[in-house]
Amino acid sequence: MSERQIIENIRKGAYEQAFSEIAQAYSERLYWHVRRYTCSHEDADDLVQDIFMKVWNALPSFQCNSSVYTWLYRIATNEALNYIRKNKFKAMLQAQTLETILNNKIDEDPYFNGDDMQRELHKAINALPVKQKTVFLMRYFDELPYEDISEITGTSVGALKASYHFAYNKIKEKLQKIF
Repeated sequence: MSERQIIENIRKGAYEQAFSEIAQAYSERLYWHVRRYTCSHEDADDLVQDIFMKVWNALPSFQCNSSVYTWLYRIATNEALNYIRKNKFKAMLQAQTLETILNNKIDEDPYFNGDDMQRELHKAINALPVKQKTVFLMRYFDELPYEDISEITGTSVGALKASYHFAYNKIKEKLQKIF
């Protein structure tokens, strides 16, 4: 289903059809987007359900001023960042760091099918500050252009490029120490 058709359905009030098309076209991409934040299949599944509930509730008010996928990514990213905030607080209560909790999820996740290099890459990403992590995930894994990331995050393209550069160098340095 094309973005144009989804927008046409939204404009004519065919919200169930638009929602069905959105879910079919974007659920896998959104799952992987939030999975990189949560480091857990179960948490990502729960978060995707929450995201689609928000999408369903917000669909009638979607103004079609942005593309559907940037709108969805904005919702998904905000939900993922809320997940991080909540878990950062839980980690403090358990006298742990969020990075440790997420890294343990990577090690314990039976659905993780990457090799040692991929495992360490994800752990290096977990060590990044949230803004750097966000731009790195969207640019590296989702291959989004900086302009779209800017629209999703509300950050200037220049700041995003700088954040990506810093994130890339931190990850590279960390992986070079291991391998």
